[in-house]
Amino acid sequence: MEAAERLIVALDVPNGDEAVDLVDLLRGHVGAFKVGLQLYTAEGPEIVYSIASRGERVFLDLKLHDIPNTMAGAAAAATKLGVWMLTVHVAAGEAALCAVRSAVAEEAEAEGHPAPLIVGVTVLTSIDADTMASCIAPGSPFTLEELVTERAEVAARCGLDGVVASPLDVARIRQALGDRLTIVTPGVRPAGADALDQKRPATPSSAISAGASYLVVGRPITRASDPRGVADAIAREIDDALEAK
Repeated sequence: MEAAERLIVALDVPNGDEAVDLVDLLRGHVGAFKVGLQLYTAEGPEIVYSIASRGERVFLDLKLHDIPNTMAGAAAAATKLGVWMLTVHVAAGEAALCAVRSAVAEEAEAEGHPAPLIVGVTVLTSIDADTMASCIAPGSPFTLEELVTERAEVAARCGLDGVVASPLDVARIRQALGDRLTIVTPGVRPAGADALDQKRPATPSSAISAGASYLVVGRPITRASDPRGVADAIAREIDDALEAK
């Protein structure tokens, strides 16, 4: 892949007009656009159609987490929309993940187009060890790092295409599973950028050097005075990191 193809821009904006303006501005400079809960709730499936109709890849990041039947139905609906990638929570359990995998494959075959990549969220990048111990999994025998690795192993076992993990967890996942999984890495911040609500951020170069497949960057690009310039600078940093590996 070209360096820019590895960069996914998070369209965490309040409405479709703003999202489409960003897509038109950044087309050809990034690899895909992420539609998350805020934008999808505001605009529904039409925003996916609007972006895809421009020939752009859509990463639908709704982090499905429900009973197996509900997750499978939602994943099939996302597949019918023609998204390139979608997220599920690994914490939903093996039965749900396997149901999603089957539903996506069946729907893609029925629609006659490639199945989207299914990536499982391990632990949100807004969660650190203290938050996990006090709120997420009090009394868990796993450390945060062990939990991430264990969930990556579950994702691989269930046939998911990849995982979503903090840049600080990428090297550990690669050590455990090699190249079996695509690793999508949010919480990426250019050097000097505000971490905002990310608890475990890293720079683009360090994430790529650790083995990340795709980097998700939102506000450092979308809130910049020159979004295209910031995106191009991140792509150059990705390229440099790839050449140095």
